[in-house]
Amino acid sequence: MISKVYASAAAALADIAHDGMTVMSGGFGLCGIPARLIEALRDSGAKGLTVISNNAGIDDAGLGLLLKTHQIRKMVSSYVGENHEFERQYLAGELEIEFNPQGTLAERIRAGGAGILGFYTRTGAGTLVAQGKETRVVNGATYVLETGLTADLALVHAWKGDSEGNLIYRKTARNFNPVMATAGRITVAEVEQLVEVGELDPDAIHTPGIFVQRIVHTGTADGLIERRTLRAREGAAGTASAAAAAGTGH
Repeated sequence: MISKVYASAAAALADIAHDGMTVMSGGFGLCGIPARLIEALRDSGAKGLTVISNNAGIDDAGLGLLLKTHQIRKMVSSYVGENHEFERQYLAGELEIEFNPQGTLAERIRAGGAGILGFYTRTGAGTLVAQGKETRVVNGATYVLETGLTADLALVHAWKGDSEGNLIYRKTARNFNPVMATAGRITVAEVEQLVEVGELDPDAIHTPGIFVQRIVHTGTADGLIERRTLRAREGAAGTASAAAAAGTGH
């Protein structure tokens, strides 16, 4: 039997990354993103990519790395507000965007993985989201037809996985990763912990190995934060003011 385990992210993508492909990238913000696989995709040099992801990372992390090298032609996303390079490329006409309401994006991916052509939703009816799409009135309410999404390649990040590709996600990392794992023609997973078959509790598995073609052990995630906000310790402001006053002779 051919092993699904690859020695590195680069090895896992070496013979499948190509120009013009559609890629799904899991996670939410910078949590649960397949960071090592994104770096390997960047290093592959594949360009003209259509990337389906909840967001576009930030300028120097996540999918921001692929934007920096101009490898992305089109983004299918719901939120892109933390990436200045994304904004610059879009306003300069260098990048195409297909915006989706977040719930609609998740359901389009789930539908694609389930083999469902599309579904009707009230979300976006009467707005720019519905422009150019089929609509239908049911019981007096207007619904918009949204089509399922699939990809040539799905990149996901999991907390634990075994050598057969069974995956367990942790907390916020379950956002988008599970549905994307089912919607890729080829799904490659990076895992923080790689264990032998039989070590995972079957009731705890979120993605069955049948959906995963390749797996890479990358170790603990970096734990990046998009925007770090710190609050001064109680009493610190007063101490700082007193010190400033003492320094100026007041």
